[in-house]
Amino acid sequence: MTARIRVGLVDDQALFRTGIRMLVSSQPDLEFVGQAGNGVEGIEMAAETLPDVILMDIRMPVMDGIESTRAILAAADARGGTPPRIIVLTTFDLDEAAMRAIRGGASGFLLKDTDPEFLLAAIRTVHAGTSVIAASATKELFENFDSSSPSNTVVPEEFDTLTAREKDIFVLAARGLSNAEIASTEFLSEATVKTHISRVLGKLGLRDRVQLVVFAYENRLTD
Repeated sequence: MTARIRVGLVDDQALFRTGIRMLVSSQPDLEFVGQAGNGVEGIEMAAETLPDVILMDIRMPVMDGIESTRAILAAADARGGTPPRIIVLTTFDLDEAAMRAIRGGASGFLLKDTDPEFLLAAIRTVHAGTSVIAASATKELFENFDSSSPSNTVVPEEFDTLTAREKDIFVLAARGLSNAEIASTEFLSEATVKTHISRVLGKLGLRDRVQLVVFAYENRLTD
């Protein structure tokens, strides 16, 4: 039997936490393992329960979701464990704080009023290694990354370690193409594309495709 996906929640609204706990617990492949009411408690909860995926509110008392995300991922790296995938939750369609959270290592963001089925699908998607971003905000979010990057950005040395094929796939992934779409464009199998993406992430020291997109926009490598 496949192990259930362990889910944690950090949010300062008790009613929202109760609703999410009930929603997650209703799914046979998910297990709700812990909750916290602020970022500091979130760090403690993550260390104690080791969730696979954490739903993280951005705006909370004591410590916000941005700092909590950074601390949780840093702690996971320090102990040599597998870091949790973190989905930040926001009430705003395009939230500058969400952009900062993604820079800090979050695997994506969703609106707090997103459809329950979409939220559950996002948990499974992120756990499988793919990023999730509120669809209506994707273009604007990464335009913000682009506009906030200096115009004289120097291409990082590690980018030059990629092969020509890996650079091509990097650019296509940065533009938001799926593995199937990249495979069709490059006349490769999806398995081969997945292997190339894994190698690209490894060479660039990136966690996932969200981090790849951020890296591409910050260094103006999308062309």
